[in-house]
Amino acid sequence: MKTNAEKNTKTTTSNDPAVRPLSTPRQLKAEMAVSEELAVQIEQQRQQIRDLLEGNDQRLLIVTGPCSIHDEEAVLDYGRRLAGLNEQLKDKLLIVMRAYVEKPRTSVGWKGLAYDPARNGKGDMAEGIRRSRAVMLKLANMGLPLATEALNPLVMRYLDDLISWTAIGARTSESQTHREMVSHLPMPVGIKNSTDGSASNAINAMISARHSHHTLGVDVDGQMAMLDTPGNADTHLVLRGGHGLTNYDAESIAAALAELEQGGCHARVMVDCSHANACKDHARQIPIAHEVVAQRVAGNQGILGLMLESFITAGRQNDSGELQYGQSITDACIGWDESERLLRDIHAQL
Repeated sequence: MKTNAEKNTKTTTSNDPAVRPLSTPRQLKAEMAVSEELAVQIEQQRQQIRDLLEGNDQRLLIVTGPCSIHDEEAVLDYGRRLAGLNEQLKDKLLIVMRAYVEKPRTSVGWKGLAYDPARNGKGDMAEGIRRSRAVMLKLANMGLPLATEALNPLVMRYLDDLISWTAIGARTSESQTHREMVSHLPMPVGIKNSTDGSASNAINAMISARHSHHTLGVDVDGQMAMLDTPGNADTHLVLRGGHGLTNYDAESIAAALAELEQGGCHARVMVDCSHANACKDHARQIPIAHEVVAQRVAGNQGILGLMLESFITAGRQNDSGELQYGQSITDACIGWDESERLLRDIHAQL
């Protein structure tokens, strides 16, 4: 005879409308495989970023691209333009393209291509992760190093072999789960300062991530497993400003570098020219970039690079009705013409 607890226990099966099974990471990676030649390219690009971190390469790291991917065709169009520009400027710049398929939300909203590719609020992660991997494969095959923001460690298991640089956002740098994830990632990682502008949490995250951890996760076959992470020494600080504060000026950068040295971390910083540093005004990214590069030219080798939000059409639009081609539906971006001019000007400054 069943107990009351047994009678009230709901058995969750694949037929439960709240549970929609996905392919395992191994299955999707086999179906949408990285060629041997592309795998070599991606590892070489990761190593180039490591060389920048170690000071063995004097180029400036530029992470640029749309705030988020919502229109794969427009993103591929942007990628072709950026790949061509990269070939012309690669002697002084190492350009990495943003390929962001997960978006952090302050409360609720569209969480990105990986979660809701139809953008109708119903969600379809099987289709979303497949489309995310497909567009990343096409971008990587253009020769571009790719960047993304890691939000859900399980999503990264489907995409990690395509990424050359990963960001950890201001709201997740304190998360133990994300610190353990960084410890397991095979590429360099930039960790943003907290939303209050403080660098301390990000530096603590860097210290944590360079150590090995025993953590709960899944393997490539979707099996729950204890992961023994190897530790990731290739982390650095991203300065993105805070509530009402900017931190791209020489004094703020010097203070961050001193704190990094005290923590035994890479004394290199990337400046996010958007977000709080730009006070939510996308056009301010351009003068901020010039000011930071001027500091680098004046001799501050602690400046690793810049992050920009850039797309084909400047600004942002609401996700309703007929959308304007190549314009963000999340954060506002500078347009392609401004982006190209800025990167060429930075190249000339250097």
